[in-house]
Amino acid sequence: MYDLANGVLLLSFILAGYAAWAAFMGGRWRQPELVKSAERSAVALFLLSSLAIGILTYAFVTRDFSLEYVASYSSRTLPMFYTVSAVWAGQAGSLLFWVWLLMMFTAIVVWQNQKKNRQLIPYVLGTLLFTAFFFFGLMVYATSPFKLLPSPPADGNGLNPMLQNPGMVMHPPTLYLGYVGFAVPFAFAIAALLANRLDSQWIKTTRRWTLVAWLFLTLGNLFGAKWAYVELGWGGYWAWDPVENASLMPWLTGTAFLHSVMIQEKRGMLKIWNLVLIMLTFSLTIFGTFITRSGIISSVHSFGVSNLGPMFLAFLGLTIAVSGYLLWKRWPQLQSEHRLDAVLSRESSFLFNNLILVGMAFAVFWGTIFPIISEAVRGVKITVGPPFFNQINIPIGLALLALTGICPLIAWRKASKRNLTRNFTIPFAAGLVTALVLWLFGIQSIYPLMSFSLTMFVFVTIVMEFYRGAAARARIAGRSFMTALWDLTMRNKRRYGGYIVHLGVLFIFVGITGSSAFVKEKTVSLKKGDTVQIGDYTLHYQGLVDQSTDHARIIAAKMKVEKNGKFIGTLYPAKQQHRRHDPVSEVAIRQTPKEDLYLILSGWDEQERAAMKVLVIPLVAWIWIGGVVMVIGTLIALGPDRFKRQIDAVQRKAPRLQIPEVEHAH
Repeated sequence: MYDLANGVLLLSFILAGYAAWAAFMGGRWRQPELVKSAERSAVALFLLSSLAIGILTYAFVTRDFSLEYVASYSSRTLPMFYTVSAVWAGQAGSLLFWVWLLMMFTAIVVWQNQKKNRQLIPYVLGTLLFTAFFFFGLMVYATSPFKLLPSPPADGNGLNPMLQNPGMVMHPPTLYLGYVGFAVPFAFAIAALLANRLDSQWIKTTRRWTLVAWLFLTLGNLFGAKWAYVELGWGGYWAWDPVENASLMPWLTGTAFLHSVMIQEKRGMLKIWNLVLIMLTFSLTIFGTFITRSGIISSVHSFGVSNLGPMFLAFLGLTIAVSGYLLWKRWPQLQSEHRLDAVLSRESSFLFNNLILVGMAFAVFWGTIFPIISEAVRGVKITVGPPFFNQINIPIGLALLALTGICPLIAWRKASKRNLTRNFTIPFAAGLVTALVLWLFGIQSIYPLMSFSLTMFVFVTIVMEFYRGAAARARIAGRSFMTALWDLTMRNKRRYGGYIVHLGVLFIFVGITGSSAFVKEKTVSLKKGDTVQIGDYTLHYQGLVDQSTDHARIIAAKMKVEKNGKFIGTLYPAKQQHRRHDPVSEVAIRQTPKEDLYLILSGWDEQERAAMKVLVIPLVAWIWIGGVVMVIGTLIALGPDRFKRQIDAVQRKAPRLQIPEVEHAH
């Protein structure tokens, strides 16, 4: 069976190479037969990659340890939920999963564009299939997931205990969906350059692809942060680890792209900039994959030393070189149809938003690669830690937060003094009052004060946008306010879905600020019967409890918890010892919207004296709440606007009728 699987990979590698050639040449020579052959090959590659990943999954489910990959990442006692997730836990399996997603997306592109975008499709397919050709080649020549062991063991090594967490099960698939998803708008951008179709059609075609990729990349980062928070046992969720940074950078540039394309759609501006942004985003997804698999950085998230680094670096270099050459070749035809009319305009605020996002991405990129550069140049690896990233990115993040509120308040083209006064007075006053109240209550550190005040400023801005639109609609249509609000959102999902996403961002800012600036922490050594006081909490240590299973030895500390003298529950921070793996902490968390009580069991002695770390982390739950709100907003924005559909229907019936363009803020 595994000879068949390796044969499938080899056949897929050859077929992907042929299909990429057929697509590119079919487009260049205008040979529909070659393009059709490439389309059929793309569908066949999806089926072949599905067969390969199906065989690998079957090997895990049946616990076939004759496969080196299965023996390395599973065991007989591993629960089935984690056994299936182990398919993408290692390098070879994750590459197969990556290319399977790519071929699934490519097959969807073929299906969606059977009767449209026919001038672009050959080059879109060529780009996607060449990318698949590279990934299939990695598995054929460097790291096959179907490598057999000469002497199969009776049992496998088991999955790393740190990966046995629902958050880590979800983190890689959503991250890969985001990475692979951005390949589609990148392919359309390359196709637009090759076909010399430089209008906004490629952007309109890929708007939902970009939103879906951005949504999954957002989820990937949030799942990763949640996993770090509940599994790594240090009380945080983001450590500016190189692999964390690698997934953040394309998210930042992808966010910039989502905002920037609206200016091109509305005003025909920033054509070059939008192409640069999507090329940069795709390149950063490849860079993130390179960072994870090259072995050049040390990270709890990485796959260790491998021989894949030079291959990824070569592919990344080729991607940048080809993209840059095509951009340079089409530069004269990419000039903007309009120019900025004024600094105080919505176009300018979008541009500043873009520059800030890209500036943050560059700062993260520099901090990530600096240790590599320093080691290559001086022979000494100079570590860049959280203080550097925080010092640079906190002011940038606050500027970005301010622009989130400013942008909707400024008119397109040029803002008048009357417009600025009318729109800014109430939000600015709300932010100012918030700052004053917080100052009087003792919050006088500059960054938390600015963060909470700007959050209120933006929150009031968003509420006003919803209120004004709904009130006007209720008055005109004679409906209730809530009905008008629902109808307003459904008629312009892109705009108001974007505002809901911004609400989620605000909640995340609140969570980050509170959990970073106001943490309380104690490290204690407790005998049975001892208590520890932290904030409003009193914790009573009642001894150790053995919670071992067939899968792992688990020792937990029983902690009775009281708040303001009232019993609120029992927590069990623990240590787990899995066979063939180092012990790991299993933190205990009591979570509320106000704060988390976070317990870490560090160790114990024969007399049951327990070493423990206790933290009270304010507002951290709002990070996860904000993530849910962002998902809801993005799902709304993905839907078709009812008002836009009505306009399109009218225009089809009366093509000469000039109807004003609908304003889309997001």
